[in-house]
Amino acid sequence: MKTIACKVVIPSDRQLHLVVPEDVSPGPAEVVLVIAPDIQPEKGLTAGDLLRSPLCGIWKDRTDIGDSLAYARKLRTEAERRSRE
Repeated sequence: MKTIACKVVIPSDRQLHLVVPEDVSPGPAEVVLVIAPDIQPEKGLTAGDLLRSPLCGIWKDRTDIGDSLAYARKLRTEAERRSRE
């Protein structure tokens, strides 16, 4: 499984156009859109803020993720690798 994360701003017409990298094979894919709350990065977040946010528990109903801690660790590793390229 390959994971691609994109940060976008949803336009007023609510239509997104995605361009997938060429190394991704054509075929079935699952696209998950997570609507993040309005977070002001300059104020910083506490652990309590994060626990109260809609992001906490977003994977609870996913059947394709066995160990969520291992999955999150894998996503962080992939993101760090991409940022060095």
